[in-house]
Amino acid sequence: MKNILKIEELAMFGLSIYLFNQTDFAWWWYLALILTPDIGMIGYAVNTKLGALTYNLFHHKGVAILILCLGWYISNQWIELSGIILFGHASMDRIFGYGLKYNDHFKHTHLGWMENSSGPT
Repeated sequence: MKNILKIEELAMFGLSIYLFNQTDFAWWWYLALILTPDIGMIGYAVNTKLGALTYNLFHHKGVAILILCLGWYISNQWIELSGIILFGHASMDRIFGYGLKYNDHFKHTHLGWMENSSGPT
């Protein structure tokens, strides 16, 4: 089942590349920005509860889609780009098993415990 989810996420990552291709930005913008949503991990410097909140804010596809649609609605290419990058990054992370986080541990995600984690046995 996990492979089916990874293929689905790969398709959504491809969709983000397609959507980016529809913008007027040069290709290097996508490459330069695709890892920026990981700034959301900074909350883990305080504690796991804040870390999960900030990480999930930057990695939630619903948030990404709302930002993308807002960019389309108000015709703002930078907001549109932000939504595309957030959506693509979230899909890319999920291909590698990084899901939305629970408050107790970085490796405890909505996809289950990440492999090689120190989660419960």
